[in-house]
Amino acid sequence: MEEIYYVMVAILALLAVSGLYVGVTNDAVNFLNSALGSKAASFRTILIVASVGILIGAVTSSGMMDVARHGMFHPQLFTFKEVMFLYVGVMFANVILLDLYNSLGLPTSTTVSLIFCLLGSAVAVALFKIGADDSISFSQLGDYINTKKAMGVVSGILLSVILAFVSGTFVMWISRLIFSFRYMKMLRRLGSVWCGMSLTSILYFAVFKGLKSQLAGTLFVEWVNEHLLLTLAATWVVCSLVLFFLQLFRVNILRITILAGTFSLALAFAGNDLVNFIGVPIAGLEAFTVTKSAGGNEGLLMSALSQPSVGGNNIMFIVLAGIIMVATLWTSRKAMNVSQTELSLTSADGGGDQQFSSSVFSRAVVRAAVNTSRFLDKIIPEKVKNFVEKRFEYADVEHSGAPYDMIRSTVNLTTASLLIAVGTSLKLPLSTTYVCFMVAMGSSLADKAWGRESAVYRITGVVTVVMGWFVTGFGGFIIAFLLGLLLMWGEVWAFGAITLLCVYMFVHSNFMPKKKKEEKKKSDAEVRENLVDNTLTTVSETIKATTRIYNRTIVALMKENRKALKELAIEASEMYEENRRLKYSIASTLRSTYGSDLNLSLYYVQILDYLNEMTKALVHITRPSFEHIDNNHIGLTQIQTENLMSINADVNEIYSRIIYMFTSNDFSTIDEVLVMRDNLFERLAQSTKAELGRINAGESNSRSGMLFLGIISETKTMVLQSRNLLKSRRYFIEQEGKVIRQSRIYE
Repeated sequence: MEEIYYVMVAILALLAVSGLYVGVTNDAVNFLNSALGSKAASFRTILIVASVGILIGAVTSSGMMDVARHGMFHPQLFTFKEVMFLYVGVMFANVILLDLYNSLGLPTSTTVSLIFCLLGSAVAVALFKIGADDSISFSQLGDYINTKKAMGVVSGILLSVILAFVSGTFVMWISRLIFSFRYMKMLRRLGSVWCGMSLTSILYFAVFKGLKSQLAGTLFVEWVNEHLLLTLAATWVVCSLVLFFLQLFRVNILRITILAGTFSLALAFAGNDLVNFIGVPIAGLEAFTVTKSAGGNEGLLMSALSQPSVGGNNIMFIVLAGIIMVATLWTSRKAMNVSQTELSLTSADGGGDQQFSSSVFSRAVVRAAVNTSRFLDKIIPEKVKNFVEKRFEYADVEHSGAPYDMIRSTVNLTTASLLIAVGTSLKLPLSTTYVCFMVAMGSSLADKAWGRESAVYRITGVVTVVMGWFVTGFGGFIIAFLLGLLLMWGEVWAFGAITLLCVYMFVHSNFMPKKKKEEKKKSDAEVRENLVDNTLTTVSETIKATTRIYNRTIVALMKENRKALKELAIEASEMYEENRRLKYSIASTLRSTYGSDLNLSLYYVQILDYLNEMTKALVHITRPSFEHIDNNHIGLTQIQTENLMSINADVNEIYSRIIYMFTSNDFSTIDEVLVMRDNLFERLAQSTKAELGRINAGESNSRSGMLFLGIISETKTMVLQSRNLLKSRRYFIEQEGKVIRQSRIYE
């Protein structure tokens, strides 16, 4: 047997580790978010509960590994060499695909990615095999591939999305109608019964989803299946009684229910989803072992993989996989990035900074919803409407600062667990990832977390995630298909090149985070840590950047440098978007800093508003300049160029004075800047009149003339906002000095 196959087995083992890392990073969103979103316990406690669930789920894992052996293709028709290249292509494609999703912060399904990567790689290897053998026709491709499983997954996606969203919306609306946001009084009356029902569904889910393979065929399971309703009713009574007595001792039964749900979801994911990542490497190892014992013939057909795997033979690998899962859960920063996507879409805080932008579809949906709501208001009796509105009147009784309360968290876990358990018992191909996510989306909608201030952004976010799920299957198939063809064609050389590429991608993505993102997080922390210092830094850097971009734009426009103008337009747009983000995060910033001082709050708002207008004016200069040259229009005339260069010199002089005052906090020359500004405005007015005269006389091209006038107008706006910014900055510093002096007096 060639040495390359030893290397392949080793690479499959390493890819299994990286696959587990990426998989936990992706799926942590499903079994952590309800507990994290409601702050039902400390972060450490939640991770401990989830870790125990993962370890038990991994050790008691079901037969999902058989999917890699013969679930998507017929191994008896493939040789050992072909199977090894097939599996290597699957693992490479799987890690690339899921790492891409985690980097974008989008939750996806490990099951879907594995199945479609298996399908894509198997099709590639089969086509290569058919093409190399004249005795086989391409019409026989269906003999090599098992497409039934893939079709089941596709139907499961549609079923999961629709059923989970509707169920989450309905259950949450009923639950909120019963308990309201001020749920303490009603919880004392009905809490044990309601939480008992939730705990029953969670236990049913844990037993029949997480431990189904270990209990299959036992007398206990057979009896439960025959007396299912009786068993559930008895469990409900027992759970309700236990929770009732715990409630008498002032134990928060909601926390118990939420942590139990977190445990059961972690158990099911480790036992059924994440084991997919070791299924392919273990299947490759078994193929290697069988071939080696048969004399090392790489042309040996893999009929041995057609038989079910024996779980006891792989217990060491499964335990090791569980340990890797737990270690990843505690160390992965990307897991929190994926979790943040769902939390941002379900948070009760509908203001300001949104992770997603609006779209035509989301705006149309919101308008339709608003019109429907207005119609219902006309036909629903006033008493009924008032009662419902009172029950849904938001109140933060927990005072934990959590994105949502424990009532919604319990609904999320209960509904998801029940849907997955029922789907499993009915043998429906539901995706656990999709069920958990869409239940959370439905409950947030019913809980009125999607207000008119945030609905368009959140609908766009949900559509983005859902479309990403469908792209998962297509993308996984394409990536694995291409890698499979490349491996079969290039063999050893292709294997080496792809290995180096994937190692680079994995290390770069997980251990070399981008500096820009770190700086942004640091900047957000500084805003809350020291408002004055951060404001000084932001304003100074923005003015310096504005001066540089404005100066380079005038020069590039004069030289008709399209490439430079494009770069400047992009830079100006990014700066405007950053300042816009700061502007729309004013509320949270002020609440955490100087919310009680209205004077400082007022002038801080003014500073950000002036910055926003100044950068907007810069965008209106750079973008039209680029579009003018990009469309190959006639450049500026010599007179226009001379005027703009002269104006540019005056702007640079004014901005250099402003920057000095900001950096030194010396505002003694502010009146001189005012005189310079007035002189510049007079020159701008004269330039405008002169250009209008040239246009009327036919001496100036209409397009270049309008561009020139637009630059003149936006320059005036830019300088005017800079002057206003300077005055507000001076007053801001003075007011901050008063606050500091007053605080020292009281100390």
